[in-house]
Amino acid sequence: MSNIVWHQHAITHSERAEQKGHRGAILWFTGLSGAGKSTLAGALEAELYRRGLHSYLLDGDNVRHGLCKDLGFSLEDRRENIRRVGEVAKLMLDAGLLVLSAFVSPQRAERDLVRSLVGEGEFIEVHVATPLNVCESRDPKGLYRKARAGEIKDFTGISSPYEAPVSAELVIDTSEGDLNSQVAKLVDYLISGGYIQA
Repeated sequence: MSNIVWHQHAITHSERAEQKGHRGAILWFTGLSGAGKSTLAGALEAELYRRGLHSYLLDGDNVRHGLCKDLGFSLEDRRENIRRVGEVAKLMLDAGLLVLSAFVSPQRAERDLVRSLVGEGEFIEVHVATPLNVCESRDPKGLYRKARAGEIKDFTGISSPYEAPVSAELVIDTSEGDLNSQVAKLVDYLISGGYIQA
C-alpha cells in the first residue's frame, strides 16, 4: 500500500450534491430475510425518482451476482460482503447520490463499520423490524423452509443470530401499515433532516 496515493478530485463532494439539488446519504436497510427491505427500498427509489432526485439501490442478492459472487455465507465472507458494499456505497455517496442499501447485515459491527466510513449524518440506519414469524410466513425465496430442514446452515434468524440495531435512525415494521405510508415515513425523515426538499 505504500506506493498507492489517494487522488484528490477537482470537484468536491459538496459540489456534486449541490449540482444534484439534494444532499447525499446512505440509507442502510437492515433486517431479517423476508422483512421487506428490498421492497421498501425499491418503493423509496421509485418515489425519489418521481421527485427528480438522484438515487441508486444496492440490493443484497444483486451484488452477489457480480461484485461479491466469489463470496459464500460464512461469517468472514458476510463481513467482506458488507465491507465491499460499504466502500461502493461510500463512492456513490461521494458522487452526491442517495444510496439505498438493502442487506440483512446481521452484525452491528458490520453496520457500524460502514457508518464509520462516512461523515456525520451521512449514514441513516433503517431497521426493517418485521417479526421473525411474519418473515418466515412470507418466505419469498423458500429460504426459511430450507433452513428449518437443515439444508442451509448459518441462516440468520434460525441458526445464526441477528443483532438488531440499538439506535437506528428509523424503525419500520412492514407488517404494520401499507407500503405507501412506510415510504412516506422515509420521505418525511429525509425532508426533516434537510436531505431533500418537500
